[in-house]
Amino acid sequence: MPQPRMLNAACLCRAVRLEVRDEFEYVQICHCSDCRRATGSASKPFAGIARAKLRFLQGEDNLLRFGGDQAHDIRCRTCGSLLFSAFPPRDWVHLVLGSLLDPPSRQPSCHIWVSDKAPWDPIADGLPQHEGFPP
Repeated sequence: MPQPRMLNAACLCRAVRLEVRDEFEYVQICHCSDCRRATGSASKPFAGIARAKLRFLQGEDNLLRFGGDQAHDIRCRTCGSLLFSAFPPRDWVHLVLGSLLDPPSRQPSCHIWVSDKAPWDPIADGLPQHEGFPP
């Protein structure tokens, strides 16, 4: 069986580098107010994958963890870049697409939490829009 394609990711200053299998279960764009505040932008494009499919190449000791036991964000301690959000009860992560250095094979399939999107954020790409997390 062929090995899965590996994608490289890094923070802005490159102090943290990781690789992840190109086996994302889903790729979505979140518009909730938490993601807006965490990213400082209108939305957070992310890819969902099991935590075991992500491996640090360098800088694992240079991480900051923000949040609680149910969910938290992982950032670079040096530059503050958001790398992924973790969901420990499921051992699942939402890797921020902006951290990828290589293009993933899957593209975003929908927008989520549009019920909470900023009023100044028009969505005009034609992708499906869900009020919350899709069923």
